[in-house]
Amino acid sequence: MAQTISSQLLKGFLQGILLAILKREPNYGYGIAQEMNRIGLGQVPKGTIYPLLATMEKRGLIQGESRPSEGGPDRKYYLPTADGLDAMNDFFGQWQELEQTMQLMIDGAKHEG
Repeated sequence: MAQTISSQLLKGFLQGILLAILKREPNYGYGIAQEMNRIGLGQVPKGTIYPLLATMEKRGLIQGESRPSEGGPDRKYYLPTADGLDAMNDFFGQWQELEQTMQLMIDGAKHEG
């Protein structure tokens, strides 16, 4: 990605992104960070990811389970709950509405200048 996404903007939609990543397959903190980088979000700090995972788990949007890892301690893998999938779908619906509004604003600004 040519530009770095501002951390404030990223925090606003990170929960929806995390849920979408975990819907594809359960993952652990570092694996989630790698996936975020792979999809173009850059290096999201661990200090952002882990507190968000803990909050989402407390809210019942994800559940964690300990799984063995090769050559190291067990890892905590996260997967979305039914409430988490509902929240993800709500997020995507809201995102589409916001995207349409932003596109109208962008188109309008291009034609005014």
